[in-house]
Amino acid sequence: MPSPTARKHRTQAERSERTRELLLDATVECLVELGYAHTTVQEICQRAGLSRGAQQHHFTTKAELMTSALEHLFARLSAQILDATAELPPGQERIEVGIDQLWKAYSGALSTAAVELWVAARTDPELRRSLLPVDRALGHATLQFYREIVGADFDERRTETLLLLTVNLIRGLALDAMIGGEAKRRTALLTEWKSLMLEQFMTGGERPGPRAGRSPH
Repeated sequence: MPSPTARKHRTQAERSERTRELLLDATVECLVELGYAHTTVQEICQRAGLSRGAQQHHFTTKAELMTSALEHLFARLSAQILDATAELPPGQERIEVGIDQLWKAYSGALSTAAVELWVAARTDPELRRSLLPVDRALGHATLQFYREIVGADFDERRTETLLLLTVNLIRGLALDAMIGGEAKRRTALLTEWKSLMLEQFMTGGERPGPRAGRSPH
């Protein structure tokens, strides 16, 4: 049976984690609603219902808080992306549904918060250094999901290239949505991209052969 001291320590750890989550959720909320320029630590603490002392105990600088908030959001979305692999249908529909899942993950709060921070990072070296590994971590999770979509027997470099094209298209469309672009046009572009992807990865329901210049054995 756990000792009273152990139970107390676990409770303190849980409270500390809850405080972090409140701060990180409030930071993302502020970035989405107010933008980076108008997001202050005071506003974050007020929305989280916490004191500045509590914030400083967990995050010593604003850049650390901002980056941790994006990492917090990325972790949730990475888990969401990977969990979605279990729900992918077989056959050609798998690619179409997979691209829809990526659009769902990369648009919304993720896109808005990330754009706010990346624009700020252009002139803030500390923020830029902090954001780079976070962005790479999400990229690795997305690549793992993408491999689940297309299968493991495709050329690795080709798969990664098509992933980067897909992600950058989706990020561009998410930015278009942020500035009020036409939803019908975004839908048409995503539909066209799915068709192009099917041409790349499916030929009559079978995998395409090896790339030109490479031995099949």
